[in-house]
Amino acid sequence: MPPSSTPFTHPAVSSRSVFNMDIFNGKVLFCTGGGSGICKAMTEAMMHHGVEAAIVGRNIERLVQASQELSKLTGKACLPVQADVRKHEQLRDAVAKTLEKFGRIDFVICGAAGNFLAPIENLSENAFRTVMEIDTIGTYQTIKATLSHVRESHGAYIHVSAMLHFRGTPYQAHVSAAKAGVDALSNVLAVEEGPRGVRSNVISPGPVANTVGMDRLTSTAKGASEATASIIPLQRMGHVMDIANATVFLFSDAASWITGQVLAVDGGEHHIGGPMLPYPSSVLDIEGSKELIKAKM
Repeated sequence: MPPSSTPFTHPAVSSRSVFNMDIFNGKVLFCTGGGSGICKAMTEAMMHHGVEAAIVGRNIERLVQASQELSKLTGKACLPVQADVRKHEQLRDAVAKTLEKFGRIDFVICGAAGNFLAPIENLSENAFRTVMEIDTIGTYQTIKATLSHVRESHGAYIHVSAMLHFRGTPYQAHVSAAKAGVDALSNVLAVEEGPRGVRSNVISPGPVANTVGMDRLTSTAKGASEATASIIPLQRMGHVMDIANATVFLFSDAASWITGQVLAVDGGEHHIGGPMLPYPSSVLDIEGSKELIKAKM
């Protein structure tokens, strides 16, 4: 039979259809950025498989609402903790509250992030510094605040990164630099802490539909989402469940010999993908490209 000329698409599936529901019973997750988006989905999946969780962020109202939703969905306890990852004393307090509530920390997701579209010529020093502080320094400070406790439990870290810095991505100098730093931190952490039984890996999501980040970074042109999906080898946009499933795997004992890795969860997009904005017109005519961008530069 000749091969089909019709594209085939694998659907996103829940981790509950693959992994046992009790694999993380008695474990505790500490997640920065867990109040919304991808990190909330990662936390939900882990809670479905047994962990209790602390979600950390700046917006306490959002955290409280998210924690209530997560507990209702999973039947597990979720503690909302207000903290800015740029403030080391706030992170230490968040860790202390987590330990007071749950007594331990086994897994850490470093997921706090910030992003927007801006070419280098319009990117202020303050804007560049802010993204570096949230993504890179925030990751470093989360590691510092939690490491002694993760050592005790011989636990693991997952850092949420991106594939932007693996090629030159227009309008993304700030986050490319920040995420490259996150990847480097994870690699060093894996080497330094491996002998103590601590693992550290990176998940780099590709284009994940219906997330704030994706909405900010994609073109508003009609058919843009379909066009993006069509150039992904697996022929669809990502779903938050795709990232959540990778999270469950990397934290599970099935990944006990995996550390210091960057896992691209992107349907193969980084092998053939190009800029999300028209190139080179988007860099040669910045003013004319603004109508294609949802976020303000």
